[in-house]
Amino acid sequence: MGYTDQTIKRYQEYVNNGLANLMEFVGFHAVEKSSRGMIIADFEGNEYLDFLGGYGVFALGHSHPKVIAAVEKQLHMMPMSSKVLFNGVQAELAEKLAEIAPGNIKYSFICNSGTEAVEGALKLARLYTGKTEIIGTAGGFHGKTYGGLSASGRDIYKAPFKPLVPEFSHVPFGDIDAVKGAVTANTAAVIVEPIQGENGVIVPEDNYLIELRKLCTEANVLLILDEVQTGMGRTGKMFACEHYGVVPDIITLAKALGGGVMPIGAFMSTPEIWKAMEPNPLLHSSTFGGNELASAAAVAAISAIQEENLAQNAEIMGEYLLTGLRNIAEKNPECVVAVRGKGLLVGVEFTDKDIAALVIAGFAQQRIVAAYTLNNPKVIRFEPPLIVTKADIDRVLTSFESSIKSVMELIAD
Repeated sequence: MGYTDQTIKRYQEYVNNGLANLMEFVGFHAVEKSSRGMIIADFEGNEYLDFLGGYGVFALGHSHPKVIAAVEKQLHMMPMSSKVLFNGVQAELAEKLAEIAPGNIKYSFICNSGTEAVEGALKLARLYTGKTEIIGTAGGFHGKTYGGLSASGRDIYKAPFKPLVPEFSHVPFGDIDAVKGAVTANTAAVIVEPIQGENGVIVPEDNYLIELRKLCTEANVLLILDEVQTGMGRTGKMFACEHYGVVPDIITLAKALGGGVMPIGAFMSTPEIWKAMEPNPLLHSSTFGGNELASAAAVAAISAIQEENLAQNAEIMGEYLLTGLRNIAEKNPECVVAVRGKGLLVGVEFTDKDIAALVIAGFAQQRIVAAYTLNNPKVIRFEPPLIVTKADIDRVLTSFESSIKSVMELIAD
């Protein structure tokens, strides 16, 4: 038995047989071996163009040399924090984050993932306001820990684990009047993604976040923006909220923050709100959060995004990708419903989830990585590294068009 078959067998017997079956169904009968830039290589010698980017993790591409060098250097000094002395690398990262954060957001708590960042943000909102109710949105996705899941608006993930954290309610995404109707005297915060990623790349009207910010201010309710997926240059700005001139009270980050090398997340807020954490600075803590290795990766990642103008490239290449996809969609109205996105966060919605699955399989056959959205299987999502070129996009567009043609011919037969 070869290594690939052996690994799949191990998945079936020791990891999750359902996951193994799903991966094979969409055409990825392969085991990843190495990666550089836009390319993932498997143990059979095949190379794949990565147009999913780990759902936003690989903004800098795979194995970015500046991030690798920073982590290697730190590895030989002090890889993990003692937790009893000051951590210089974490402090440097917090300063870097304050420099790039919107408005007067200044303080950071460094954790290990996006859902941990959301948990911290929810706790901070309740701690600061003394109120307990949280408003989320239908279709929203904030992770799968209990707090993040409670804030999320997709029942398929929530139902098996009820009862969840109490006092969470949900309103339609993009509907300001619905938020107004849901706010009470006990509402601590509203939590939203600037663009709903897992729900199918749902981009709200341009005035949505502006009006939401105004409403939260007037109602004395905190605005939490979940930028785990949209942050770090993905939409053409360092943070998606910058497109609208909106400054949240609390913001969450993860995914691309680790430069595609280390797992790391953070939640951030203003000096006024952060004071709620000062009387008991260990009220919220993390054994591994802010460790030197992950912090060194994040410092290098932020520098690389800035020095290589990756947010600007995301804006330019995103427009090129969206234009190309929309041109193909216009030729195939019988199967493509919509093309949506901002920067290099792009979704294509089909009339049927089976068509989406077959298109993904077509990409796999042509060694291109893309994927379903978790919440909406009619949508395939493109989140390539921000280093993507026009040549990479042209290859994907050609594959996209040929995959649709093959699927429609199959259906016709």
